[in-house]
Amino acid sequence: MHRNLSENEIYSLLEKSDFNICTDSRKIVPQSVFFALSGDNFNGNKFAEDALAKGCSYAIIDDPSLGNNENFILVENTLKSLQQLARLHRRNFNIPILAVTGSNGKTTSKELLAAVLGKKFKILATKGNLNNHIGVPLTLFKINAAHEFAIIEMGANHQKEIAELCAIAEPTFGIITNIGKAHLEGFGGIEGVKKGKGELFDYIRNTNGKVFINGDDSVLQEMSLSLDKVTYGCTKLFDTVGMISSSDPFISFKWKTRYTASELKNAQIVTTQLVGDYNFNNLLCAVCVGNYFGVNEKLITEALSEYTPANNRSQLFNSKNNKIILDMYNANPSSMLAAIQNFAKLNAENKILILGDMLELGDDTTIEHRRIIDLANENKFEKLFLIGANFKILEKNYSGVFLNDTTEALDYFHQQPLKGNTILVKGSRGTKLELLLPVL
Repeated sequence: MHRNLSENEIYSLLEKSDFNICTDSRKIVPQSVFFALSGDNFNGNKFAEDALAKGCSYAIIDDPSLGNNENFILVENTLKSLQQLARLHRRNFNIPILAVTGSNGKTTSKELLAAVLGKKFKILATKGNLNNHIGVPLTLFKINAAHEFAIIEMGANHQKEIAELCAIAEPTFGIITNIGKAHLEGFGGIEGVKKGKGELFDYIRNTNGKVFINGDDSVLQEMSLSLDKVTYGCTKLFDTVGMISSSDPFISFKWKTRYTASELKNAQIVTTQLVGDYNFNNLLCAVCVGNYFGVNEKLITEALSEYTPANNRSQLFNSKNNKIILDMYNANPSSMLAAIQNFAKLNAENKILILGDMLELGDDTTIEHRRIIDLANENKFEKLFLIGANFKILEKNYSGVFLNDTTEALDYFHQQPLKGNTILVKGSRGTKLELLLPVL
């Protein structure tokens, strides 16, 4: 027989399993609980029996036609069950829950916040990009009695997704890094992005929470009207004030609080290992949040100096033949523009651009790719390589090397290797530009 249990009874089973939850039958942890999630191309119920055979204690299913097994627990909807149980778990902890979203920089901001806050608190932060309707619940289940702070990254490509994630995580603090041209297809244009990301501020407003905002960003200023907020930016009006000292190639900057007696120009320079002046706001945000939560100033500076970027975000390294700037975790018109402008300012010889398609832009696809090529050509880089169908369709109108995909690019660079250059590599994840690294 299938078992029908209440939410609290299922939660007790999760508690006994030490909240070891599996959603992939290929990655079973013994004594864990398997949630048979389903999507457009898969039905997790089909793997429930296999999950039990591999050592799961229970399988949460939503298909009543499955064979009888006393370790099957039938619910109406496994995803909803996972989300509701995660919210139940979250409510057991009276700690700050800081939600981070935005079109660009949310993962880097989350990592910087974790580095700074981790100097004072035992923190939990979203791992990798587990920032969606499945990843957020799985992250919440990782909170335990030792944690004093949680940083939850929230991603979305449609309206109402952030609202749904807020209803699960119930954040007490919020950050929107920026509003940019990302996932335009799903959001329905830039106003849709603003509305969708703004769902975090709507939640915080309705629950009397607090937000941290970039005061120099007029869009965020407008969105945060009537909100309890802490500000950061480049003028003395803000709670945390900063200025870039250099971004060639790594960012160094100064900061102070509005309450510090000394002038900003006399502040200590913080030298980071992050490339790209567009990361300055992410750094200043981490300083602002650290200050608010009482992290020692020296420890804030230490955390930001020590932080080393990973996962193909704002990384600079020397390959056998070239100096490479990797910023290819993802790409949209806003982040691509910022990366190219920063690269143009870099003091380096033989600068080469390798750009991959930007995806999920809908009706704006052609015009946005055209703008990026125009910007690249204006800056007269040594060479320009454009990879993917969205760029390829514009080939007859522009100079540059246009390649259909990464496979064709690999062949090209094998036959015509690049040596002695500084190369920016940027594109959407779907273009798989990381496959080019062995030949660069």
